[in-house]
Amino acid sequence: MFGDLFEEDYSSVSNDHYGKGKKLKTKALELPAPRGFTNLSGIRNQGGTCYLNSLLQTLHFTPEFREALFSLGPEELGSLEDKDKPDAKVRIIPLQLQRLFAQLLLLDQEAASTADLTDSFGWTSDEEMRQHDVQELNRILFSALETSLVGTSGHDLINRLYHGTIVNQIVCKECKNISEKQEDFLDLTVAVRNVSGLGDALWDMYVEEEVFDSDNLYHCGTCDRLVKAAKSAKLRKLPPFLTFSLLRFNFDFVKCERYKETSCYTFPLRINLKPFCEQSELDDLEYMYDLFSVIIHKGGCYGGHYHVYIKDVDHLGNWQFQEDKSNPDVNLEDLQNEEEIDDPLMILKAVLLQEESNLIPVDQLGQKLLKKIGISWNKKYRKQYGPLRKFLQLHSQIFLLSSDESTVSLLKDWSLQAESDVRGNDPQLLKTLTSEPPGLNDRPSCPHWFDINDSRVQPIKEKDIEQQFQGKESAYMLFYRKSQLQRPPEARANPRYRVPCHLLNEMDAANIKLHIKRAECDSTNNNFELHLHLGPHYHFFNGALHPVVSQTESMWDLTFDKRKTLGDLRQSIFQLLEFWEGDMVLSVAKFVPAGLHVYQTLDGDHLTLCEIEIADGEDIFVWNGVEVGGIQIPAGSDCEPLLLNVLHPATSNEEEECQQLIDSPHVFPSNAEIGSVFTTFAIPDGVILVNNTESVGEESWTTIPKEDLKKTFREQGLRNGSSILIQDSNDGNSLLTKQGKWITSVNEIDWLQVKNLCQLDSEEEQVKISATLNTVVFDIRIKAIKELKLMKELAEDSCLRPIDRNGKLLCPVPDNYTLKEAELKMGSSLGLCPGKAPTSSQLFLFFAVGSDVQPGTEMEIIVEETISVRDCLKVMLEKSGLSGDAWHLRKMDWCYEAGEALREEDAALKELMLCSGDTLLLIEGKLPPLGFLKVPIWWYQPRGPLHCWKSHQDQTDCTFSQGGVWRADSIQDAPSDAHAEVSLRYLGDVEISEDATLGELKSQAMTLPSFSEFSIPSPAFLRAWTVESKHPGRLLRAHYQQLREYKLGQRTEICLEPLQKEENLGPQHVLLRTQTRLPGKRAYALPVDLVWDTARGWTAGSLRHRVADFYSLPVEKIEIAKYLPEKFEWLPVPSWNQQITKRKKKKKQDNLQGAPYHLKDGDTIGIKNLLVEDDDDFSTVRDDIGREKQKEFALGKKKSLCVPAARKPFVCGAATSPLVQRRPPAPVDQKLLSPSTSGASDSTGPPRSCCRSWPVSCFLPGADTDSRPCFVTSKGGAPSQARRVRSSPGSVACPPGLARTGPRHRCQPADTLAPPSSPATIFIQKLTSSALTAGVGDVARGASPHTCPLSFSSAFLPLMLLK
Repeated sequence: MFGDLFEEDYSSVSNDHYGKGKKLKTKALELPAPRGFTNLSGIRNQGGTCYLNSLLQTLHFTPEFREALFSLGPEELGSLEDKDKPDAKVRIIPLQLQRLFAQLLLLDQEAASTADLTDSFGWTSDEEMRQHDVQELNRILFSALETSLVGTSGHDLINRLYHGTIVNQIVCKECKNISEKQEDFLDLTVAVRNVSGLGDALWDMYVEEEVFDSDNLYHCGTCDRLVKAAKSAKLRKLPPFLTFSLLRFNFDFVKCERYKETSCYTFPLRINLKPFCEQSELDDLEYMYDLFSVIIHKGGCYGGHYHVYIKDVDHLGNWQFQEDKSNPDVNLEDLQNEEEIDDPLMILKAVLLQEESNLIPVDQLGQKLLKKIGISWNKKYRKQYGPLRKFLQLHSQIFLLSSDESTVSLLKDWSLQAESDVRGNDPQLLKTLTSEPPGLNDRPSCPHWFDINDSRVQPIKEKDIEQQFQGKESAYMLFYRKSQLQRPPEARANPRYRVPCHLLNEMDAANIKLHIKRAECDSTNNNFELHLHLGPHYHFFNGALHPVVSQTESMWDLTFDKRKTLGDLRQSIFQLLEFWEGDMVLSVAKFVPAGLHVYQTLDGDHLTLCEIEIADGEDIFVWNGVEVGGIQIPAGSDCEPLLLNVLHPATSNEEEECQQLIDSPHVFPSNAEIGSVFTTFAIPDGVILVNNTESVGEESWTTIPKEDLKKTFREQGLRNGSSILIQDSNDGNSLLTKQGKWITSVNEIDWLQVKNLCQLDSEEEQVKISATLNTVVFDIRIKAIKELKLMKELAEDSCLRPIDRNGKLLCPVPDNYTLKEAELKMGSSLGLCPGKAPTSSQLFLFFAVGSDVQPGTEMEIIVEETISVRDCLKVMLEKSGLSGDAWHLRKMDWCYEAGEALREEDAALKELMLCSGDTLLLIEGKLPPLGFLKVPIWWYQPRGPLHCWKSHQDQTDCTFSQGGVWRADSIQDAPSDAHAEVSLRYLGDVEISEDATLGELKSQAMTLPSFSEFSIPSPAFLRAWTVESKHPGRLLRAHYQQLREYKLGQRTEICLEPLQKEENLGPQHVLLRTQTRLPGKRAYALPVDLVWDTARGWTAGSLRHRVADFYSLPVEKIEIAKYLPEKFEWLPVPSWNQQITKRKKKKKQDNLQGAPYHLKDGDTIGIKNLLVEDDDDFSTVRDDIGREKQKEFALGKKKSLCVPAARKPFVCGAATSPLVQRRPPAPVDQKLLSPSTSGASDSTGPPRSCCRSWPVSCFLPGADTDSRPCFVTSKGGAPSQARRVRSSPGSVACPPGLARTGPRHRCQPADTLAPPSSPATIFIQKLTSSALTAGVGDVARGASPHTCPLSFSSAFLPLMLLK
């Protein structure tokens, strides 16, 4: 598995062997954290080295191995400083092991690094990211050490500590002749399958005999014939340290797949090997071994994680626990009263204790909780305690979540009754194997066990080892040491014991440097900057403080330690300001639009700046606490100055023939009365109006009642920038602002329009009802019934419903609401409809069948807000006349499309935050179970020499061809190097768990029927991408990573790309499509995938070196550029890799991830060989054509602004919506836009089914937020679209040759429909009709009836941007 790793030239070691062909690793810039409370150091994981870390920690906590390695000095091993010398004999592996052990013992850091050690192995960064088997690593590492120590006094180190022998004997039953063979071992491999424990496995291997008889006879050399015989094996020599490798992984020949044995497999803390040895006459103590390390594997046979339980023999660590005072003997039967049931902690512990291993998936934990107490976590505890997974995380002292948070177990000393099934043929052997060491309370010194999980080290109890007997997280390797091996007293709690002097000095020096750097870092992190504003340099003007000369001279910057006290700060300022006399008061100040304002005065010289919550960059005003420049300064948030825009009449000497308004800024204290405005402007009496601006381009002025003039500006809700208008009480009913817009007084519109929609005959179809904002809806309804002269019975069975500008009836308004509470504006249109309005406990919902919903076709329903989703679905199905249970509900989102599904079928509509007026969609098909994904799978294979992926917003040229293949149409007459179309073929849907890996998703996709026509040997030959807007988007790497970690979501689609060979992309690898430029031609060769390792940074130099190495070209003789398909441009990547900023004068590495490159997976990189072609042009003929068509398109768009005006009252605009058009539009096929096509589609490709990308749109006045395409034909015949707006179905037209069909206004070839009239005629007729309908509401609302048919004046752009 490891290949030629650990190979070393021990006769002459040079730097070439360790540097060539190896990728450099980045060094950590941050300081390592100090050791934790255990005082033990972990080992950092380099990406996939948890198996190596566990084995190294085991060797480190084997004192005899560690001290034997330390005994080899530089005279035998050499020195690391000499490794680069050609003739130096340096044994790098043992030297790096010595240094690592010294760091683990003495260096004050939370985790040590194995980077130097893996460098000595000759590993690359790929090897550090790849996981291997720890059992095989153990054997290969020992072999490498033995080879490295040849010729030194430690040449027998491995044999002396780990070498043992086994004797295999065959005894002839006739002549008693014994034939034996001796085997050496460094570790013993024992079976797990169909075995209950270690003792049982050793019994099978070294006690039971295999008999040769019947048809299976043995040929005896002495008897010279086939005879009966018995075969057995015994342990002849036992080493001081005995290692057992458990065969957890097996192969199922029926299913033809590997699997992991997770059954219970016990092993004792102390074991007597006397029954298994050839010589048994010695004392029992000679055969006694104590367990001191357990390497644990968590996961399956294709991947997982290793950590290790280790006994600290020398007591080097701090072994302490925080005992939990809660009673461990919790049972659900004991939870009788309601208080205990209300405690989720007690409930969860009780549920976990009922599990055999106290381990359970988190999803099942919630189900078991529901089963036990009869109510789900979400209904009973979520509101108070949050989600279940978050609750478990917050109680990490009790619950242990796995690294992927999929399983949970108790992190307490709960007793586990693990049974040890040992064959009891020999009672004495059974007693020996099942004998346990004395109890923890009976021992004079409790063994110190620690769980070392990479960088994390935490103490555990001896009984916690029993949790690793079985399950996906279980013991994988066992390490025993002879009980007779005793440690000297001076080694106890002494990490410097037997460490060589040169390593002691090195570690002491490193600790001093670490402490100095930590002190510097700590000082840097605790220093912050304060801005001191000196009182003598300021004067009080217009309600705020302003600098006398300049802001620079009035403000001093002071860097100070925030751990110091306020008194220290005051003393430091005194020392800085030698001129200061008298008291010094420090106050927190802030800049407001009016100037600098003083807020809080700082008190308590004994408090630190952190305790008084001084922030970094705080403004501190230094003054005497009373006045500045002889003026008393108001301080505090109550009197914060407000800068208001005041519009007031001109004074008498400024009056002209027409009264004018003067707009002047003025500052008022926020705690001043509003009536003080009259005093300020010397106006005896009048009216004050406040501008309540809610959106751009709209103004609404509200009069402040006289009784509210005594309120303060803050109480009235005024803030900086607010506008107020002062009107003399003798003036007329209206005034003109300086902008020339008409401002009406309060009583401008005081009526509502009510239409008769009860389908009853009436003399009047609509009436106007006078009202105010405080009028109750019930009164308006009764007045409308009287004035419409309808039957009095309607008073008990009718309701009022608002009508939007598209004529759609909205949710009924409750009778007890006022107009203000119902958020109804004056001038609105209401419909008097039959039926009662929903009560306060009911919901009025719209619903429709399917995802393609046309506005106005929804059905309506009134349900209780406490009804469940399941019952609501049944009611909607019954009202729709549908049957079956294969349906689910989705909430319509703001785009008028199907949003997230309502998954919690038992949850009430109120719990899901559904409100009256919401729209639900009945979607056919059952939802996948909770925790599962339904993923559509596509087949992706580039069809040409260059795979260009268009922008996600660009859906102009997109079709579904026959056979479910989606293609992006290419431009006609494109040259040979044009970008090939993106071909995606739909294969089917895969339903898979979120806990499954990416590899399992690929395997399941290969089982789809549509996949059978592709010959893919294994999932490793597939590359997975997410599909975004029918284009490959994000590259999914890490074959064994769970789908949950990718955060795919319920609507994600995946496309699979075939590969010629397996690939294993790491997190720092970037996949680029590269192609070389053909000499003498404006074209490129076929694309080639290039993998770039960004471990050295995302710099231009790193990419250039990678490209040069890949194509075997000199790096100085190539030029590279990234292709921008949406612009048809190539962006050259410069040859420099550093730039110097003028301000900081520091070198700053360029980053290709940032602007303007934004390099990512799948980008196209062009390569030019300067040896054969030396120019700066990267473009192709196709790029010229594309840019030219873009110019033509832009020109046609510009000409469309000059369409002649008609005489109908509707508004058209040419503004392009930023939500749709974010970059220059793609070239449009002229054949499609030609008026002469008469509905026929382009002969070069299938008809287009999506018309969303036309850049110019027609907007109706007051169009609502729902979006539908609306087209205008320019002089060149090119239809355009700006953004989607809600409009009536009759107000939408399609381009020439296409016609709108379906609820989503899709444009289809016109030859499939009835022959229409001229597209321009249809467009004018329908749009005029819709505009006239909408114009009624506009005039009713007091809006000006702008008439600009087909006119694209920029004056109406703000109107088009309004909702």
